[in-house]
Amino acid sequence: MSKIKNIGVLTSGGDAPGMNAAIRAVVRAGIYYDLKVTGILRGYEGLINGDFIEMDRKSVANIIQRGGTILKTARSDAFRSKEGRIEAYKQLKKSEIDALIVIGGDGTFTGANLFSAEFDFPVIGLPGTIDNDLEGTDFTIGYDTAINTVINAVDKIRDTAESHDRLFIVEVMGRDSGLIALRSGIGVGAEAIMIPEANMGVDGLVTRLETGRKDKASKIIIVAEGDEMGGAFNVGEVLKEKFPNYDIRVSVLGHIQRGGKPSCMDRVLASRLGVAAVEGIIAQRTSEMAGLKNNEIVFTPFDHAIKHIDAKEITPAWLKLVEILSL
Repeated sequence: MSKIKNIGVLTSGGDAPGMNAAIRAVVRAGIYYDLKVTGILRGYEGLINGDFIEMDRKSVANIIQRGGTILKTARSDAFRSKEGRIEAYKQLKKSEIDALIVIGGDGTFTGANLFSAEFDFPVIGLPGTIDNDLEGTDFTIGYDTAINTVINAVDKIRDTAESHDRLFIVEVMGRDSGLIALRSGIGVGAEAIMIPEANMGVDGLVTRLETGRKDKASKIIIVAEGDEMGGAFNVGEVLKEKFPNYDIRVSVLGHIQRGGKPSCMDRVLASRLGVAAVEGIIAQRTSEMAGLKNNEIVFTPFDHAIKHIDAKEITPAWLKLVEILSL
C-alpha cells in the first residue's frame, strides 16, 4: 500500500506549451486518488525557498489552453550544490510532501535523478520540452505546438519571399537537436535543412541550391541554431559570397516557438502523462519519466531518458526524404 499522501509538482527549465495541461492533469488525478497536491513555484529555486501553494480544482480551472506555466519556471544554480539540495529536502519534509512530479527536460531530470538518489525520495518526470530530445517518448510536451508555430511563421515568410524573389534563411531553436528544424523544414517545403546531427556544410548547401530549380520564385533554408555553421547569420554571409545575385534575408524565430496556445496533440499528451505520473507515484515508481511510445504509456529511467545518452537518431531515411523533396 502506498504511503504517499501529498505530491509536489513543479516545472523547470525552458517553458513549453502544454505544461499547464500537465499540471492540471496532475492536480485532478491527485484529487481523484484522494491525494493532496502542492504546487512549487519557480522550479528547483522555489523548492529550496519553500515557495509552495496548495492546489485544488479551482487552481487549475481554465488553464488547459494557456501557454507557459502557471507555476513559473527558473534555472537554479543553488540546486546544483549539495547544500542546495539538502535545503530542498528539508523544505519538502517540513511541508510533509512525500513525492515529486517534475515537468521539464534533460536538465530537470538530471537534477531530479541526483536528488532522488541522495535522499531516497520518490520522483517521476514528465517530458516538457519543445526540442523533443528525450528518449522514452515519441513526442515531448510542447514539441507539436512548436513545430506548428514554425510552420505558420515560415508560411508567412514564404509569401513575402515569393513577392520579392528572395532566399530566406530561417533559424529555429535546437542548440543540440535538429528535430524542430527537420519536421518543420519538411512541412514547409524547405530547399535545405541544416541540423547538428547531419553535417551538410558549405559545399553541401551550395550544391543543393545549384542543383535545385532555377525558376523558383522563392527559396527557404531552415537552420537549427546549433548547426555546425553557427546559425542563420553565418549561413547568410557564406551564401552572399557564393551567390552575389541572390536577394538574401535572415529571420530568427527565437522565443515565439515557446509561446502560444498548446495544440490539441500537446494538450492530450500532457493530460495522459500527468495522470500516468500520479499513478506511477502511487505504484511506488521513482527516478523514471512517464512517456508515450506507440500510443502506450511507458516509464523510462531518468538515466536513459536524458538526451545524448541514447538520443533520438535522425536516420539516413529522414535525410534522404529531405533531399528528395527539395528537388
